[in-house]
Amino acid sequence: MDGEHSAPTPAPAAEVVDICRDLIRMDTSNFGSDDGPGERKAAEHVAALLEEVGIPTQIIETAPGRTNVVARWGGDGTRDDALLVHGHLDVVPAEAEDWSVHPFSGEVQDCQQGGLSVWGRGAVDMKDFDAMLLSVVRDRQRTGRPPARPIVLCFTADEEAGGHLGAELLVRDHAEVFEGCTEAVGEVGGFSTTVRGQRLYLIEAAEKGMAWMRLTARGRAGHGSMINADNAVTRIAEAVARIGAYEWPVRLTPTMRTLLGTVGTLAGVDATPDNARELVEEFGGATRMLGAVLSNTTNPTMLGAGYKVNVVPTEATAHVDGRFLPGFEDEFFRTLAELCGDDVSVDYVSNQAPWETPYDGALVDAMTRSLLAEDPDALVAPFLMSGGTDAKHFRKLGMSSFGFTPLRLPEDLDFTALFHGVDERVPVDALEFGARVLDRFLDQV
Repeated sequence: MDGEHSAPTPAPAAEVVDICRDLIRMDTSNFGSDDGPGERKAAEHVAALLEEVGIPTQIIETAPGRTNVVARWGGDGTRDDALLVHGHLDVVPAEAEDWSVHPFSGEVQDCQQGGLSVWGRGAVDMKDFDAMLLSVVRDRQRTGRPPARPIVLCFTADEEAGGHLGAELLVRDHAEVFEGCTEAVGEVGGFSTTVRGQRLYLIEAAEKGMAWMRLTARGRAGHGSMINADNAVTRIAEAVARIGAYEWPVRLTPTMRTLLGTVGTLAGVDATPDNARELVEEFGGATRMLGAVLSNTTNPTMLGAGYKVNVVPTEATAHVDGRFLPGFEDEFFRTLAELCGDDVSVDYVSNQAPWETPYDGALVDAMTRSLLAEDPDALVAPFLMSGGTDAKHFRKLGMSSFGFTPLRLPEDLDFTALFHGVDERVPVDALEFGARVLDRFLDQV
């Protein structure tokens, strides 16, 4: 048979580096306000990449420049339950003078930690996943391999500021685009870490709740030279000191019991709340993230009061970033009220619930098999994410969720430090690995 009519050879990783670089070059910095470029340019680029291979898209703009892309793809008619695969297009801001390369250059450079890598803001959070997904989808569409299960592809705005102009509004005002979706996969999971020489892939199966709080204390205004026992600044300072110094007790959720049980087996000990922090230390640089999910946390981040040094103000404020574990919400808010005291009020800038998905079932099996097919000697386990993702919003529609952005990383790369960090970068071979894993995953979902 003439070779010119043979089917094209699948190459899911062929475009991943170029797509990642192109997306990084599009500045989609999210300042948490109306300032900034928005996601429009990147959203139009994503839509064009999908339309080029025959996948119709819908662009949904929730505010000027704040743009989301949704597409429905695949499905052979044998299943009604769709899978949502989502990634966000915005990034946190970056100061160019702090970086070794320009943060929006998308340069490919070698480096001591990570080897040949794509550099730039969003390289790991999360234009790497957007690029992997687009590279795989385009290749499968070109080679006639759409998945048997219906897939909804969603690229969102505003995730870095809580998703209020992205996933939250999509769920509230455009829920019809997610019709049939029963499960979802998105960011922060599937990356590797190394424990005692053993490569271990972490799949996000839970997420802490978010309580961004504005504390307010009121008192009696007066001259700074006089005695004032009703001082708002003193009250807010005392509350902030109590909150910042409080040591939250260790609380293990089912997800973390599973993860620490895996690490305990490698270390030759049983995992308990008493040795949980010691076991988390086995993760090296990833300890900064995993250590934060052994308990609730509260970090004061901003203070405000007064306008002149010799005037006692009527009001003083503070902002606190609180994160609470699934199943321990009541303990968190009860303790917070005690720490604030009766003279400090609390308003919520953002208050989002935690979530936890049982780590079992066909989707977990598909993620595990697709990882082990590319890295047979590895282990796979769930983890609880300290930060927040768009999964919080999509779960309002009844979807179970996982974080699955597969990356095989060098042991010496301090990967978690790159999230929102200076010199953010992703190894080229990790991007290509992730595309191959996602390709396998879509065959099994």
